[in-house]
Amino acid sequence: MTDTPASPSASDQPPGLDRKAVMSVLASASAEDLETVYARIGTPPAFEMVRQPETGLVMVRGRMGGTGSPFNLGEVTVTRCVVRLESGEAGSSYCLGRHKQKALQAAVIDALWQRPDDRERVETEIVAPLARIRSKADEDLKAETAATKVDFFTMVRGDN
Repeated sequence: MTDTPASPSASDQPPGLDRKAVMSVLASASAEDLETVYARIGTPPAFEMVRQPETGLVMVRGRMGGTGSPFNLGEVTVTRCVVRLESGEAGSSYCLGRHKQKALQAAVIDALWQRPDDRERVETEIVAPLARIRSKADEDLKAETAATKVDFFTMVRGDN
């Protein structure tokens, strides 16, 4: 049995971004945007594949009104990947669709984020730009939706 360094615990992580938030940003990024920021790493660190990028189906469950009884809505395609850096950090990713390269890049970024020496760089050069892109897209969608809003009002005849 080999000794591998444990993943950092929540108490080892600085306040601010947690791993869940980082993985959420990576998963929601487009494949093109992730590839662009991944290039900022330069030469990626040496890693081994624990689980090759593979595509499968995941059952999505829903609830009527968000509070009703759960029901199976349908299946979605998901690609997952797990890598381990030479220094021992294991990175994993799940992303919607069949983007094997995106899953691999997200897993490497996740593993790098777990390294204390690389965490700040990953957050500023990779995660923050992707979060800004996601935020901008959300704002654009809200603005587009607000532009279609119709205000209905009732006209009262002066019979009072």
